[in-house]
Amino acid sequence: MPGSFGRTHHVTIETMLAKKTAPFGSWKSPLSAADIAARIEELCVDRKADSGTIYWSEMRPSDEGRNRVCSWSRDDGKIVQWTKGTFNARTRVHEYGGGSFFVHSGVLYFSNFDDQVLYKQTTSNADPIPLTPAGKGWRYADGVYANERVFCVREDHGENEKADPSDVRNTLVSFSVQSPMHEQSVLVEECDFYSSPRVSHDGKTLAWLQWNFPNMPWDSTEIWCAELSENGSSILQDTKRRICGGENISVMTPVWSPGDVLHYVSDESNWWNLYSESSGVLCEREQELGMPHWLFGHHGYSFNPRNANEIILTYGGELSLFNVETKSSSSFDTGFHAHALPFFCSDGHVFVLAFSAVRLPALLDVNVKTGDVIVLYSSGDVTTGMEYMSIPEKITYPSGSDLKDEAHAYFYAPKNKDYVGPDDELPPLLVRAHGGPTLFTSPALNLKTQYWTSRGIAVLDVDYRGSTGYGRKYRDKLKLRWGICDVEDCCEGARYLVKRKLVDGKRLAIHGGSAGGYTTLLALASQNVFHAGCSKYGVADLVSMQLGTHKFELRYNDQLIAPWPEGRQVYEDRSPINQSSKINCPVIFFQGNEDKIVTPDQSQRMYDALKQKGIVTSYVLFEGEQHGFRKRENYIATLEGELFFFGKVLSFEPADRIEQAPSIVNLKD
Repeated sequence: MPGSFGRTHHVTIETMLAKKTAPFGSWKSPLSAADIAARIEELCVDRKADSGTIYWSEMRPSDEGRNRVCSWSRDDGKIVQWTKGTFNARTRVHEYGGGSFFVHSGVLYFSNFDDQVLYKQTTSNADPIPLTPAGKGWRYADGVYANERVFCVREDHGENEKADPSDVRNTLVSFSVQSPMHEQSVLVEECDFYSSPRVSHDGKTLAWLQWNFPNMPWDSTEIWCAELSENGSSILQDTKRRICGGENISVMTPVWSPGDVLHYVSDESNWWNLYSESSGVLCEREQELGMPHWLFGHHGYSFNPRNANEIILTYGGELSLFNVETKSSSSFDTGFHAHALPFFCSDGHVFVLAFSAVRLPALLDVNVKTGDVIVLYSSGDVTTGMEYMSIPEKITYPSGSDLKDEAHAYFYAPKNKDYVGPDDELPPLLVRAHGGPTLFTSPALNLKTQYWTSRGIAVLDVDYRGSTGYGRKYRDKLKLRWGICDVEDCCEGARYLVKRKLVDGKRLAIHGGSAGGYTTLLALASQNVFHAGCSKYGVADLVSMQLGTHKFELRYNDQLIAPWPEGRQVYEDRSPINQSSKINCPVIFFQGNEDKIVTPDQSQRMYDALKQKGIVTSYVLFEGEQHGFRKRENYIATLEGELFFFGKVLSFEPADRIEQAPSIVNLKD
């Protein structure tokens, strides 16, 4: 039966004697906001120098949110930090970035956030050397090294970064590392967007991904290839050819096999599966090998460099070895439930990023032959213990206007080994609407979720219609229905839990960031379900966003809302700012003052409208933050501020001593 699960709040007498009885929301948790901020280090595996060394970047809130590139070598087993000082390996191509660095023969190449210049660093202790000029408004991403040249995506914003979004120019370029400050060769420039330039092992052919407005990379994309000139400074135009993709087909991650056969991922079967140019579909499953191309540099598979018949795959997060000849596969039990960004070494080992419901993300070294697993590096240790950790349960429940459709979510019941709630009380519920909206949630350990559950507050993490991971048909259900399907699924998820008496129907809250903030605000305005909300850099005015957004998302809403500008009235109708009069419950807003994706005026206007109406509300603006918060002090302020706010408006008293929150969350407004 969809959505059925056997969770209960009944406890034994022995358990009751061991626990304190306290109202939900007032439990004392060992997991503080400061602890979480200290452990949130976002890992991203990228291309490696050789089989025995892995390189990764980690975002460190304790280091002003900078991205630091680190490496680990099998030779000495030591972790080495490369980027230091004010250097920050982070590109702004598409604003979201990704693919900010690559490595060749032990040399690091990275984009620096402050000036968006591409640098070269020969050793971990060497000073980075600029390879590209500053002041031209050029940004770089997704680079590779071949033929003594760098091949990468270049995004041109004009000098002083003043280009109108519609005039920003995306191309594929190459330039010699011997004379880097000289002319950069534009290889391909006809399309609106490019990604994934990949040079064949023999250095003769370039493959790449491209797409045009109004498509996003999960809508309609194409992979092309062309032969390179002898020095790699141009492509031979008469050799250009389309490999795959087209209308309503999303292809991605072109990879050359050791024998230089081009492989890629395509969703033409509804699921993102693995294909080859020569043989068609190689491994067809009702699972995803791809993910939304919000960030550069993602890959879900990797070839054994010494055996083209062996591919390491991460279908649906599972790590498995696939044999091309026999079509057979074998899975690895690594102790983690999901894996991403694998790299197959020539010595038979695989480096891979791993996730678990009970452990923080880690980099693993997996011996393919023996199955032995070594944890090379982890974001941190969970010292609070499993007794405080809520294990998510996947649920599927009826949704849609007639409840004939369905939605998916992960339910986290309150859990704390020291406490139990009163017999006559049910816990408050916090519903999370993820961003994107074409993203997804995950059962991987999220300490921010555990922050709530360990205090006695239930969490429902919703994969509303339009989310990735359930095939293209599910993903496409949000087309032209953003602000409808996502809102319905969040509201029905809350109702579903109330109906089963798992949460308190009079204490329901919803929060989300970016697109999730938009869903939050519309849910509060359009349906009488929630009693409080929190929007983090959420979209409030679709028209204003359309007129002021960046190039990557300039036509995104054509797919989600209506074609622009002829559909302007639909944008007006679905903008939370135009429905603010219907919001009758408290709302708190968190925003970065340097956000170029959802500008600060969106949160400010919503706050002003609610304040004028007399709704309990608060607005927190963080200096020096962009789209999403990266600094340690702001992580802490957001978590504690939201807890303080919800406690006041949902009538529970947190056990935490929250000193800063009352000063930034001014409920007198």
